[in-house]
Amino acid sequence: MVYSILWHFLRDRSLAEELAQDVFLELHRSWNSLKSAKHLVFWLRRVTANRAIDFVRKRKLRLETSLEESAEPTVLERIHDSFLASYLERMVASLPEKQRMIIVLRYQEEMELEEIAQILRMNISTVKTQASRALELLRAKTEHRLKPGNENGK
Repeated sequence: MVYSILWHFLRDRSLAEELAQDVFLELHRSWNSLKSAKHLVFWLRRVTANRAIDFVRKRKLRLETSLEESAEPTVLERIHDSFLASYLERMVASLPEKQRMIIVLRYQEEMELEEIAQILRMNISTVKTQASRALELLRAKTEHRLKPGNENGK
């Protein structure tokens, strides 16, 4: 779960592994303060999300995935449109940090909006608004790209 959130947010395997190690080191330090398995999962999601957002903000990281790091598609992945999946990944990576994390937690981790609000320490209405804005932005970018005359996607 920790690596999945980080990888889908950062789109960089080595960075995701490095930050996951940091999260687990912090977990080891905080182990005695955790009260239950449910609390542990909540804590891991919150720390992971915050760690990823902070990392991107500090580094002003431009998220890209190199061809060398991209795995060869499996048989199941070939059934799906790999170009569309790649396009969607790039579009999600272009979102502002908070919106991107909300989309990753909602659609990749399949979390409910209430859970996301708790993890990110945001009001539920703010999460709903940010999710809606993120989806609107993704739609607008896609519509713009698909307009006639935009052959090169600009």
